[in-house]
Amino acid sequence: MAISLIIGLIVGTGFLLLRENLIANGNAGLWQTINKILFQDISVEGANDAIGIFYILGQLFVNSLQLVIVPMVFTSIALAMCRITDTKKLGRISYKTILGFLATSVFALILAGIFGMTAHKLGFFNVSIENIASQTGSTGSNPLLVFVQTIPNNIASVFTQNGRILSIVFLAVVTGLCLNKLEGQIQVLKKLLEDVNQIITLFLSFVITKFGPIAIFVLITRTFAIYGVEHLKPALAYVVTVVVALLIFLVFGYALFILIAARLNPFIFVKKISKVALFGFSTSSSASSLPLNTKTTVEELGVSEEIASFTLPLGMTINMNGTAIMQVIAAIFIASSAGYEITVGNIAIISLLALIASIGTPAAPGAGAIILFTVLTGMGYQNDAALLAYSLILAINRPVEMLVTSLNVVGDAATAVVVAKSENALDEEIYNSTEAVLENA
Repeated sequence: MAISLIIGLIVGTGFLLLRENLIANGNAGLWQTINKILFQDISVEGANDAIGIFYILGQLFVNSLQLVIVPMVFTSIALAMCRITDTKKLGRISYKTILGFLATSVFALILAGIFGMTAHKLGFFNVSIENIASQTGSTGSNPLLVFVQTIPNNIASVFTQNGRILSIVFLAVVTGLCLNKLEGQIQVLKKLLEDVNQIITLFLSFVITKFGPIAIFVLITRTFAIYGVEHLKPALAYVVTVVVALLIFLVFGYALFILIAARLNPFIFVKKISKVALFGFSTSSSASSLPLNTKTTVEELGVSEEIASFTLPLGMTINMNGTAIMQVIAAIFIASSAGYEITVGNIAIISLLALIASIGTPAAPGAGAIILFTVLTGMGYQNDAALLAYSLILAINRPVEMLVTSLNVVGDAATAVVVAKSENALDEEIYNSTEAVLENA
């Protein structure tokens, strides 16, 4: 995808220069022909004779990602509830684990809100594009209605809309808790959910890895060819803002969490977990990082295998601090560039929606940017400019997603260490072994 991104930038810049050259030399008609064949949005009025090859390919990719939103969120959370409520053996550990996840998530969202609002106030997210910046956004309705609709009055309507994320979460939690309570009485449905979840993860991985590089090239090239470099300036501001926020929380946030909550040397944790962070960065998948994360947490950080085997898989499903940070800043970027009002209250609601949405994000590459769509829908950010900004984020978000994964997997390990410490299930001799080696050296 990195290669596709670079090629897309090069080819897109070529088309941008070609467009400017043709228009400047009085050959606008020729550019219109090229535009109709390659880039035209064929869904707009007056585009009946257009082909729009790049537009079609890009939309197929986006649609294939949005196709799995509802089943992905439902199955992930329902299965997570089955693990969370294992109160017979790990009730106390479950409580401490979720509390640890929640504590880090709150601070991550506060950091994201501060960075997003600061970038917005400084004008970094302002978009100046012909026929786009002039559009006026409107929320359509009070965002708090999202919470009123948490409990649906029609189950069928929930499963036919990508925007009813809270309703999906509610139904998934209820289903998971009921499955756990009934234990062995319900086996077929649980197995069905597991099978569907595996199918979704495989499908998503296939779309991202096989179709993704082509789609990234198409989306980037089309963006440059139609909207030009001026459109990518605010996108660069988005990437820089997210990356800085993620790096700060990755390096300092979890270190402070280890220091305050576990009273341990945070530098040892940072050093030992760094290879897991790098592996997560390269694979962009929490699921792929789980074996290495488990091995490192148990063998190098001294966490008992019982706690690690519970906390890490659970965190892979519901502890998505990096994803939440990305979604908050992305939603603020989209709202700002699409003309919507940005207030502290709106950011608070965006943060809550992002937290809940991130819980339903599976451990697969690219899933965070897809689930972002549910946050936008819940906030009513759905005008043409918002959809354009969302498409742009899908196109350029791969490097961000890689760093997001690093944050997610490190957060799981940090919580495992804190929980193990509180349960006297942490071998501090193993944890401090690196320090001991350095002292001997």
